[in-house]
Amino acid sequence: MSQARSIAFHTLGCKLNYSETSTVSRLMEEKGYQKVDFSQPADVYVINTCSVTANADKECRMIVRQALKLAPEAFVVIMGCYAQLKPEEISNIEGVDLVLGATEKFNLLHYLDNITKRTQADVYSCDIESANQFVDAWSYGDRTRAFLKVQDGCDYSCSFCTIPLARGKSRSDTIENVLKNVQEIASRKVKEIVLTGVNLGDFGKRLQGGKKKDVAFIDLIKELDQAEGIERFRISSIEPNLLTNEVIEFVGSSRRFAPHFHVPLQSGSDFILKKMRRRYLRDLYTDRMALIRSVMPAACIGVDVITGFPGETDEHFLETYEYLNSMDVSYLHVFTYSERDNTEAIAFENVVPVAVRKKRNKMLRILSAKKLRGFYEQHLNTKRKVLFEIEPKNGFLHGYTDNYIKVKTAFNPAISNQIRMAKLIKIGADGDMEISIEESTYVNPETKQKEVSF
Repeated sequence: MSQARSIAFHTLGCKLNYSETSTVSRLMEEKGYQKVDFSQPADVYVINTCSVTANADKECRMIVRQALKLAPEAFVVIMGCYAQLKPEEISNIEGVDLVLGATEKFNLLHYLDNITKRTQADVYSCDIESANQFVDAWSYGDRTRAFLKVQDGCDYSCSFCTIPLARGKSRSDTIENVLKNVQEIASRKVKEIVLTGVNLGDFGKRLQGGKKKDVAFIDLIKELDQAEGIERFRISSIEPNLLTNEVIEFVGSSRRFAPHFHVPLQSGSDFILKKMRRRYLRDLYTDRMALIRSVMPAACIGVDVITGFPGETDEHFLETYEYLNSMDVSYLHVFTYSERDNTEAIAFENVVPVAVRKKRNKMLRILSAKKLRGFYEQHLNTKRKVLFEIEPKNGFLHGYTDNYIKVKTAFNPAISNQIRMAKLIKIGADGDMEISIEESTYVNPETKQKEVSF
């Protein structure tokens, strides 16, 4: 290129998508593209889509319109999960020039020799059975922590879910390559890594390169706990049937893994769990939560739950509500059920009216706020280690404790991207925990004098 083309990225959905967008962005920058913010004019706009988003088509149209207002002749690319599931539908969105499915998103560069606007979008999708290679990815540059992809795809067949259709079968990176990526991330002064995947606890299946060595998620986290350069690891969402006693007990005694679990429940009714084709019932979930609390009393526990699944009566919902209300969990991620093509659940009878689904969602979101407030209150006047963000917002520097309590303090550049011990003293009006940072003394090796750090 005689003059650097500019490129902007927008990510919808999960941490896994974010890690993949970041990796594609680095690949493009290495080849001479100039990355700009999505709110600025660019030669190329790339939107990485999500299959979980209920209004993916509507959302894509809106974002494409926003981009083309900034740069009417820009080349627009849609990639990712929704691009794999609905390529023709996306190709018909006005202004879209290129659609890349599951196997092609990491080959973006190959399709940008000609970025002249199209009258009809070019589509490069595939049979999802062809998506059988693991491609590693990790995020860097926009946040204090990095998201590291170690697993992709899913072998489960939940009746409501399109992710296996969008990402293919479960497959994993090798432990050796994960450790290599960890060292690369550490070299960039990142303090925390969040492990991500579609079905993270399934790590070890179909290892990259066809290696047959028998490994599991516990083997990965044991190796990572010994890795130098990263001060904190965090596990993203993990299925309750794959969250083993060994994993919980290891995290409880580990050097670097944060006491924070996000464990999908989806419903507190065994009847609904069976209709969802989940691989556990409520008793197993209860056992997982009890073990976490016995090993790590201060752990943060997040829960995914879906409202309005077909066949969910008022009694089933109240069963879920009362179960969650009784459980010692910290917050809820609440999703309203929405019909998806090519799923078993779309044909189920006893459809719940949308207004009822939304009412139940609101009830659980209110419960979540109460749970989170209660979790924060339990930790008032305690001390926790906090990783602070890099940039201030409105004069404050924010951060998270190891057990995922969001804190804030007056901006001090000396603590940016640093881990410090802090006392949690007050829940602010915005819900963030206000803190005092402990002073510590150390001996300066050059002056031999004691100095104070914060």
